[in-house]
Parts: sequence; C-alpha cells; structure tokens
Amino acid sequence: MASGALLKSTRLGLSWPGAKAVASQCRTFTSQLTEQQKSIQELARTFTNEHLKPNASRLDLQGRYPFEQLKQLTKLGLMGANVDEEYGGLGLDYLSLTVAIEELSRGCASTGMILSIHNFLYANLVNERGTPEQKEKFLCDFTKGSIGCFALSEPDAGSDVANIKTIAKSDGDHWILSGKKSWVTSAIEGSATVVFATVNPELRHKGIACFLVPLDAEGVFRGKKEPLMGVSVSYRAATACDITLDEVRIPKSYMVGEPGEGFRIAMEQLDQGRIGIAAHAVGIAQAALDTAMEYAKEREAFGKILTRLPSVKDRLTDMCILVETARLLTYRAATHVCTKNSAMAKYVAGRNAAAVADHCVQIMGGRGLSTNYNAERHFRDARGTQIYGGVTDIQKRLVGHYLLKEHGAL
Repeated sequence: MASGALLKSTRLGLSWPGAKAVASQCRTFTSQLTEQQKSIQELARTFTNEHLKPNASRLDLQGRYPFEQLKQLTKLGLMGANVDEEYGGLGLDYLSLTVAIEELSRGCASTGMILSIHNFLYANLVNERGTPEQKEKFLCDFTKGSIGCFALSEPDAGSDVANIKTIAKSDGDHWILSGKKSWVTSAIEGSATVVFATVNPELRHKGIACFLVPLDAEGVFRGKKEPLMGVSVSYRAATACDITLDEVRIPKSYMVGEPGEGFRIAMEQLDQGRIGIAAHAVGIAQAALDTAMEYAKEREAFGKILTRLPSVKDRLTDMCILVETARLLTYRAATHVCTKNSAMAKYVAGRNAAAVADHCVQIMGGRGLSTNYNAERHFRDARGTQIYGGVTDIQKRLVGHYLLKEHGAL
C-alpha cells in the first residue's frame, strides 16, 4: 500500500523517491522497520520538510488550523492510514502510522496531533468496530478529507471515565443524548464524533455505551476554541472545544457495539491513542534536539562553539538518550499493543519530550524564550503531551497495576 501513497506523493511535488534523507541510519531507526514502514517514514519526512517545517511557526503564531496541510495528507492517504482499502484507506499497520505521526509532529506538532487523534481515536474505532452501514456513513468520507473526533472527557469526568454524566435514553428506534463533552479536538472543524454516554448512571462503567454522532445534528452545539496556557497556547494551530448535546436524536443503528460495552471500547481506543500521543511526543522531542544542535553548532561563547563546551555537550547527550529511549518504547508499543506498553510509552515519551524541550530552551538562552525561534514552541507543545489522552500520573498507575498483575501480586 505504501507504493500507492508514493505515487500520490509525486502530484504534491515531494521529489519522491529521490529526496535526500535528513538524518543518519541511526536517526531513521530503519533496522527495526520493514521496507513498507521505511517508505511511509520517508514519505512523511519529506512532506514534513517541504510542507510543514516552513509553515509551522506561521500557523502557530496565527492560530490557523492547517486545512491545506491536512488536504495534502488526505491525498497521500494518511488520513486513513490503518483503514481497510475498501473504505478508502491504506490498510497499514500501527507502526507505519506511528512513524508517520512522529515525522509530522517533528515539523508541526498541531498537524501531528490532529492526524493522530483522527486516526487512532476515530477512524480506527469505526474501521475495527463499526458495522458495514456505519462504515459507509462514518468512515468513507473520513478518508477523503472529513475530520473525525473523540468525545470522552467531561467537566467532571476526565481521568475518571466511569463518572460520565452524559445520558443516552432509548426512545423507540432512536437514542436521545444529553450532556456536555470537554476538550474535543477538531470539533470546530469536524464532521462527526465518537460520543460516550451512560444508559444507566447507577451501573457506573458497566452502563457506558458508544455512539457515532454527526456534528451537524440538531441539538449539537459546539463551543468556542479553548484557550490553553494563557497567552502561550500549546498547539495553537489545532483546536479544542466543548460540545453540548441537547436532546440529540440519533438512530439506534448509530450505537457502536452494545449497551454497556462503551467503557471497554473507550479503553481499547485509548490504548491505541496513547501510542499516537507517544509518537507525537517523540517527534516534538526530536525537533527540540535538532533545534538545539543546529544552534549549538553555530553559536560561540567564551571563544568556543557551544558544542565544545562540556555543559552543552552533556545536555545534548542527555537529549539524545531521552529521545531514543522514548522512540524505542513507542515503537514497541505500536508492534505489541496492550495497556501496559502504551501507558509506558506515553508516560516516558511525554516526560522525555518536556525534558528535551527544556534543555533546548536552556541551551539557546534568551533566544530560547523568543517567538522568533522554535524552542519556545517545542517547549509549549511538549508539555501538552503529558496531559491529553490521560495524564502522566494515570499512565504510571496503569503500568504499576499491570506489572503487579503479571507477577500475581494483586
């Protein structure tokens, strides 16, 4: 399937396949990838260098959603990377999507995040769980440019998913949904969303069900774009907002699975979603390392190039180790999908990305704080990877739980 994407890439002027690799053999991690996965990695890398890196700062400063970039990624097939071919996807494996998200996030964290959530949390769910009828309505157009969303969190139910208050009431051949969802990425631009609601609040997690909801349905109200981190917004080119569901009436056929299966479906998707977030974090960390290295190779202090100073060399070394550690865990999680692996990858990748970005700012000094340089953007973007998709505290608890379970200590 990579060959189809490569043929499409020529229409975008990506100079494929003769594009020069940006990094060394070690940087590309090719020893762990199949030929198809290497092709997808190189495709995403070339796209990033030619279409994302030159525009990332402008999109970030203007807070402009990357419509044009997503349109081009749709032509490459990456908005349906894991989706079956019969529904317009490329039919790739999770690792192929993971390396693509990493490369795209290296150039523009907002674009990488949008693609990650659209694929891992929306398109993959419909592809793997949806009925043929659901796929026709909620999947085919979403490999051709429509954006899908994932509405799980609520004002009083973030990490505590069992505390969901959104209600789904049965009414003949329909469900009626009422409630409020928070932090729904791309909801302003999206066409449909996965919604988790309870059919019986007393059952807690056993009463949760999963629904597919068109965002133009009567009773769906999208809030304003959420401002994050004060003036210094992270992922400024992406959007997130609340969604209010005011007695939204949808056909019974829009439920995914059965009543009570929603919690398990949500947890399974979050296992995938964490892999995407980890890949996103690795890409941001790599961008921060690249930025610091390029600066340190040119900047002089105390009569020496910065790379000759022991303190700077030590920081760059630490950054390299942090990036590679996160990459190894993320690729492992993508090839052996389970809660422990995905939680460990997200925990380490998010934490390491924040540390690498901090080193980058420190190496660049005053310039690291200036919006004229990329370091402060990497710093903001890295911090977000420790929050969305499940905070690091929860990831650590998950790893500990499954570790003890494996050893019969629970």
